[in-house]
Amino acid sequence: MAEHYKVRVTKDHLVFCSGHFISYEGDKCERLHGHNYRAAVEVEGKLDTNYYVFDFIALKQRTKAITDELDHHMLLPTKNALITLHEEGMAVRVRYKDREWLFPRDDCVLLPIENTTAELLARYIAMRLRADLVKQHGYEAEVLRVEVEENVGQSATCELRRS
Repeated sequence: MAEHYKVRVTKDHLVFCSGHFISYEGDKCERLHGHNYRAAVEVEGKLDTNYYVFDFIALKQRTKAITDELDHHMLLPTKNALITLHEEGMAVRVRYKDREWLFPRDDCVLLPIENTTAELLARYIAMRLRADLVKQHGYEAEVLRVEVEENVGQSATCELRRS
């Protein structure tokens, strides 16, 4: 019989309240709005010498550090072909066709993603978390799964598998 282990963390403090909007269907753009996002993280792997997959406390701390960076900010994608961003001194000018917004730079997080969908926010958090776990703990999970819930019953998951 093969054994398989997984740990999961999701707590009320793994939340981030952020503004965003997305482009979709090639020619549409949502209105500016926000969500009270909630993150959940799963790590799969073998048991270590302590008989756990990975330390819950360290996993929560690393995830919280990432979600805290997103909390109470405007999330803006830097790789969107339809939404352009221009940093202008202390501001970020954002344009979609004839619509334009000007945000204080300190209130924005410029994300290296194509769109601020729940799917790509989950991927962003997963990629950051994977890099942090390797750098801070020398640990690479067999599977790292991040779920981002943007509303009750509405979430997206990104799964990274060790190659």
